[in-house]
Amino acid sequence: MTSNFVDYVKILVRSGKGGAGSAHLLRVKYNAKAGPDGGDGGRGGHVILRGTTQRWTLLHLKYTKHVFAENGQNGGENLRTGRTGADEVLEVPLGCVCRDAETGEVLGEVTEEGQELIIAKGGRGGLGNDHFKSATNQTPRYAQPGEPAVERWVIIELKVLADVGLVGFPNAGKSTFLSTVSAARPEIADYPFTTLVPNLGIVKHRDDHSFCIADIPGIIEGAAEGKGLGLRFLRHIERNSILLFMVSCEQLEIDKEYQVLLGELRKYNPELLDKQRILAVTKCDIIDDVMQRQLKEHLPKGIDCIFISAVTGQNIQELKDMIFNKLTTNA
Repeated sequence: MTSNFVDYVKILVRSGKGGAGSAHLLRVKYNAKAGPDGGDGGRGGHVILRGTTQRWTLLHLKYTKHVFAENGQNGGENLRTGRTGADEVLEVPLGCVCRDAETGEVLGEVTEEGQELIIAKGGRGGLGNDHFKSATNQTPRYAQPGEPAVERWVIIELKVLADVGLVGFPNAGKSTFLSTVSAARPEIADYPFTTLVPNLGIVKHRDDHSFCIADIPGIIEGAAEGKGLGLRFLRHIERNSILLFMVSCEQLEIDKEYQVLLGELRKYNPELLDKQRILAVTKCDIIDDVMQRQLKEHLPKGIDCIFISAVTGQNIQELKDMIFNKLTTNA
């Protein structure tokens, strides 16, 4: 089944060219040389990205390969300015980044409702000959042409906006945790790579507070080099305030697993390591207190750790408190 989650599109956009100014000379019954009265050309249409909370993916743009704005109209007689070309507005979900496909230059990002980003600017209209008259040149017979259109291939990427990003190996229990603490219903099964696209969940906290969690497909060793699904979706945790690392208690060397995950993030983008981190050891309903004490000897240093079970609810509320405190205190 084809997924409806689309977070990458490549589109050819072209703005409208500016209308030409008019070089019209006025002729009236009693004055055959009344002078220049050419109007200005109209501006060409822009191609614009507009942020909206009503979109969650780029699915609506998946099969849109060409977006052309309208050209500006030429100027006319009697100083009539040509009509401005109609803009082409593409609605995108919040968190989108647009860049030039050829140069890689970032054209901007859309992070707020109603925010507009011009990715192809319409050409300015040319000036009519009325602008060029002077005491020594009272009948200019020339006018400016309009500016040409801007045409470029652009890449629009969605980076999910969430407070917390779940980071872990496949089958670490991330989706089970998300389904427990939120209304999200990701696919869950007892085999790796159940999650194929990012899932978002809103977690309700005490006193009507809430925060957003993003679950991305599991990372495997070598993800930063393109192995598995991790590289494609790692960009979705670039905007998170907190990274919640999840390692199953079935992995006896917790610290080693954590260091591998940390290494993949470092290779992909070292700035990710500047984010706040929490380590949750999952599936603790299958071990007893003695094994928990043994596992604690293999926990990494310098990071808050907690043992949880999404099945029994063990320490789930404590983990939510820990996350919320970090979000509100920037500890």
